[in-house]
Amino acid sequence: MTGSDACDACLRRTALVATLSGYLDVEWRRRDAAARVLALPDAELLAIAPAAARDRYERFDAAVSRAVAARARVALVCRCSKAYPKRLRALPDPPAVLHVLGDPAALDVPHGVAIVGARRATSYGLDVSRTLGSGLSRAGVPVVSGLALGIDAAAHAGALEGTGRPVAVLAAAPDVPYPQRNRMLHAAVAERGAVISELPPGSNAFRWCFVARNRIVAGMCDATIIIETGVRGGSMITAELANSYNKDVFAYPGRVSDGKSAGCNYLIQNNKAVLLTEAQELIALMNWEETLRLRSGLKKQKELFIELSPDEKLIMEILKQKNSVHIDEINLKSGLSSSSVAAAILNLELQNVVLSLPGKLYQIA
Repeated sequence: MTGSDACDACLRRTALVATLSGYLDVEWRRRDAAARVLALPDAELLAIAPAAARDRYERFDAAVSRAVAARARVALVCRCSKAYPKRLRALPDPPAVLHVLGDPAALDVPHGVAIVGARRATSYGLDVSRTLGSGLSRAGVPVVSGLALGIDAAAHAGALEGTGRPVAVLAAAPDVPYPQRNRMLHAAVAERGAVISELPPGSNAFRWCFVARNRIVAGMCDATIIIETGVRGGSMITAELANSYNKDVFAYPGRVSDGKSAGCNYLIQNNKAVLLTEAQELIALMNWEETLRLRSGLKKQKELFIELSPDEKLIMEILKQKNSVHIDEINLKSGLSSSSVAAAILNLELQNVVLSLPGKLYQIA
């Protein structure tokens, strides 16, 4: 989905931040909080900029930014827009513009949960992360993470197994998979939900971008879950930010002798995070059962009020047997011709009853 919903002033601010990326790395080391850099007004940011950057700021053309985004199929949502996530607007340093690859509607994340952790995760951590992402998504809870190697990628892979719409927050351009190894996962998340960044297409990731990305991940969600991190790991920054935003923080415990779980154990021991063992436990602790039940019930009611053809009813029965079903299995079990199945599925998709997933998979919406 493409489109533009960003004002000139916010686009100008974003271009300024992107232009100053190298200088912001220096500023970040001088200051101990994201808000003390990215909350600075344009005039103060310009004060640290070279003359060439100030000249570009004065000659900025919003039409060029919109054209670049359109070519990359990236939608623009600025903090002046009603579509901008309310939770992010409450931050001391909200991104001026969110560059969205995918559906901007996915940014509305009721009961959103961030899952973050080590890039060099153990098999235990990867299994926990994927299981948790899947469990939350199957309950209809959107999973937000950074699409990094390790825990982040496992959480997103699990989230794609459910109905929750995943959101990935990148440190640089939203349209370029980072790391490249996750390009298929990047495409799948953009297809089902959204891949976002505060930086425009063509931007590179500097060190400060990863810390800045963490504030968006924590800020978008009601709860943040930490899975495997050292006491000085980047995920500890996300936990610290979430706590500073008065968000709930949870952590998966690990062996006391395992350095990869030292950060999680520290958070739990020092009452900076609540010990967590499964998705349903988090849903119960957050008191989300009734809300999620009602939302699920509304989806079922929507299906009842739609008149389905015999072919469509047959396909719906097949889809109810699993979380997702491949088109070949639908063709085989239905006994219908391929063209009849395609026509029925298309109609179900148009009525928002069925979702199309990557890999020719389908599931009930």
